[in-house]
Amino acid sequence: MIFTAQINVMPLKDLLDPQGKAVLGGLHSLGLRNVSDVRIGKRIDLQIAATSKEEAHQIASEAAKKLLANPVMEMFEIDII
Repeated sequence: MIFTAQINVMPLKDLLDPQGKAVLGGLHSLGLRNVSDVRIGKRIDLQIAATSKEEAHQIASEAAKKLLANPVMEMFEIDII
């Protein structure tokens, strides 16, 4: 069976996000002052051949831990669909 793993990688909340700060400044300069914070991350979609959702999640988690996310600076969430 083929599953789609959607992996969302975001900077840890305690770390400065320079790209997010730059976007926040741009939004404020456009007059969008109601926005108080911006965090920039990435979404990665994997097509995984597995026998179950649990196996697909395990494979996606291994990929995220080993390559897709830097655990020192980023966290990740996985959704299997």
